[in-house]
Amino acid sequence: MVSTFAYKPGDHEAEKASNGYLMSLIAVIAGLPLPIINLIATFIFYLGNRKGTYFVRWHCTQALLSQFSLLAMNSVGFWWTVSIVFKDVEISNQYISYMITVFLFNLIEFIATIYTAIQTRKGIHISWWFYGDLTNAIVRK
Repeated sequence: MVSTFAYKPGDHEAEKASNGYLMSLIAVIAGLPLPIINLIATFIFYLGNRKGTYFVRWHCTQALLSQFSLLAMNSVGFWWTVSIVFKDVEISNQYISYMITVFLFNLIEFIATIYTAIQTRKGIHISWWFYGDLTNAIVRK
Protein backbone atom coordinates (compact mmCIF):
# COMPACT_ATOMS: atom_id res chain seq x y z
CA MET A 1 0.00 0.00 0.00
CA VAL A 2 1.45 3.32 -1.06
CA SER A 3 0.89 6.25 1.25
CA THR A 4 2.53 9.61 1.65
CA PHE A 5 4.46 11.37 4.33
CA ALA A 6 3.97 15.07 5.01
CA TYR A 7 7.39 15.80 3.52
CA LYS A 8 9.52 14.46 0.69
CA PRO A 9 12.55 12.62 2.12
CA GLY A 10 15.97 13.62 0.87
CA ASP A 11 18.23 11.32 -1.12
CA HIS A 12 20.25 10.40 1.95
CA GLU A 13 17.10 9.45 3.89
CA ALA A 14 15.65 7.45 1.02
CA GLU A 15 18.90 5.56 0.59
CA LYS A 16 19.14 4.66 4.29
CA ALA A 17 15.49 3.57 4.40
CA SER A 18 15.97 1.46 1.28
CA ASN A 19 19.10 -0.11 2.74
CA GLY A 20 17.03 -1.39 5.67
CA TYR A 21 15.21 -3.67 3.24
CA LEU A 22 18.33 -4.54 1.27
CA MET A 23 20.06 -5.63 4.50
CA SER A 24 17.51 -8.39 4.97
CA LEU A 25 17.97 -9.56 1.37
CA ILE A 26 21.75 -9.70 1.71
CA ALA A 27 21.39 -11.59 4.98
CA VAL A 28 19.08 -14.14 3.33
CA ILE A 29 21.71 -14.87 0.71
CA ALA A 30 24.60 -14.96 3.18
CA GLY A 31 22.94 -17.03 5.91
CA LEU A 32 20.36 -19.03 4.00
CA PRO A 33 20.33 -22.21 6.07
CA LEU A 34 20.19 -20.36 9.40
CA PRO A 35 16.99 -18.31 9.76
CA ILE A 36 18.28 -16.13 12.61
CA ILE A 37 20.96 -14.47 10.43
CA ASN A 38 18.36 -12.30 8.62
CA LEU A 39 16.93 -11.04 11.88
CA ILE A 40 20.32 -10.28 13.42
CA ALA A 41 21.55 -8.37 10.36
CA THR A 42 18.34 -6.36 10.08
CA PHE A 43 18.35 -5.68 13.83
CA ILE A 44 21.93 -4.38 13.73
CA PHE A 45 21.02 -2.06 10.84
CA TYR A 46 17.93 -0.95 12.77
CA LEU A 47 20.05 -0.16 15.85
CA GLY A 48 22.36 1.96 13.74
CA ASN A 49 19.45 3.98 12.36
CA ARG A 50 16.93 4.08 15.21
CA LYS A 51 17.74 7.75 15.90
CA GLY A 52 17.51 8.76 12.24
CA THR A 53 14.69 10.69 10.66
CA TYR A 54 11.13 9.42 10.96
CA PHE A 55 11.16 8.08 7.38
CA VAL A 56 14.33 6.07 7.99
CA ARG A 57 13.22 4.78 11.41
CA TRP A 58 9.80 3.83 10.07
CA HIS A 59 11.17 1.74 7.20
CA CYS A 60 13.94 0.14 9.26
CA THR A 61 11.29 -0.87 11.79
CA GLN A 62 8.96 -2.31 9.14
CA ALA A 63 11.85 -4.33 7.66
CA LEU A 64 12.74 -5.62 11.13
CA LEU A 65 9.17 -6.60 11.99
CA SER A 66 8.81 -8.60 8.79
CA GLN A 67 11.90 -10.59 9.76
CA PHE A 68 10.20 -11.87 12.94
CA SER A 69 7.54 -13.66 10.88
CA LEU A 70 10.18 -15.12 8.60
CA LEU A 71 12.22 -16.24 11.59
CA ALA A 72 9.25 -18.09 13.10
CA MET A 73 8.23 -19.83 9.87
CA ASN A 74 11.76 -20.62 8.70
CA SER A 75 12.84 -21.90 12.11
CA VAL A 76 10.01 -24.42 12.23
CA GLY A 77 10.87 -25.58 8.71
CA PHE A 78 14.59 -25.71 9.50
CA TRP A 79 14.23 -27.79 12.66
CA TRP A 80 11.58 -30.03 11.11
CA THR A 81 14.01 -30.75 8.26
CA VAL A 82 16.84 -31.39 10.73
CA SER A 83 14.65 -33.88 12.59
CA ILE A 84 13.87 -35.69 9.33
CA VAL A 85 17.55 -35.85 8.35
CA PHE A 86 19.01 -36.88 11.72
CA LYS A 87 16.16 -38.72 13.44
CA ASP A 88 13.76 -41.46 12.52
CA VAL A 89 11.06 -39.05 11.31
CA GLU A 90 9.31 -39.64 8.01
CA ILE A 91 8.45 -37.03 5.42
CA SER A 92 4.71 -36.48 5.70
CA ASN A 93 2.11 -34.60 3.70
CA GLN A 94 2.05 -32.01 6.48
CA TYR A 95 5.80 -31.47 6.12
CA ILE A 96 5.57 -31.07 2.36
CA SER A 97 2.60 -28.70 2.70
CA TYR A 98 4.41 -26.65 5.32
CA MET A 99 7.59 -26.41 3.25
CA ILE A 100 5.59 -25.28 0.20
CA THR A 101 3.90 -22.64 2.36
CA VAL A 102 7.26 -21.49 3.76
CA PHE A 103 8.72 -21.32 0.25
CA LEU A 104 5.79 -19.24 -1.03
CA PHE A 105 5.88 -16.95 2.02
CA ASN A 106 9.62 -16.38 1.55
CA LEU A 107 9.21 -15.78 -2.18
CA ILE A 108 6.43 -13.23 -1.65
CA GLU A 109 8.42 -11.51 1.09
CA PHE A 110 11.52 -11.48 -1.14
CA ILE A 111 9.63 -9.87 -4.04
CA ALA A 112 7.87 -7.40 -1.73
CA THR A 113 11.19 -6.46 -0.14
CA ILE A 114 12.82 -5.77 -3.51
CA TYR A 115 9.82 -3.72 -4.64
CA THR A 116 9.72 -1.78 -1.38
CA ALA A 117 13.48 -1.13 -1.44
CA ILE A 118 13.20 0.29 -4.96
CA GLN A 119 10.18 2.45 -4.16
CA THR A 120 11.61 3.64 -0.86
CA ARG A 121 14.84 4.61 -2.61
CA LYS A 122 12.70 6.86 -4.83
CA GLY A 123 11.27 8.47 -1.69
CA ILE A 124 7.90 6.71 -2.02
CA HIS A 125 6.46 5.44 1.26
CA ILE A 126 5.33 1.79 1.10
CA SER A 127 3.33 0.40 4.00
CA TRP A 128 2.92 -3.39 4.06
CA TRP A 129 -0.30 -5.02 5.18
CA PHE A 130 -0.12 -5.90 8.89
CA TYR A 131 3.49 -4.72 9.33
CA GLY A 132 2.65 -1.14 8.31
CA ASP A 133 -0.05 -0.80 10.98
CA LEU A 134 2.22 -2.40 13.56
CA THR A 135 5.06 -0.07 12.56
CA ASN A 136 2.73 2.93 12.89
CA ALA A 137 1.89 1.81 16.42
CA ILE A 138 5.57 1.46 17.37
CA VAL A 139 7.32 4.37 15.63
CA ARG A 140 6.51 7.84 16.87
CA LYS A 141 7.30 11.10 15.10
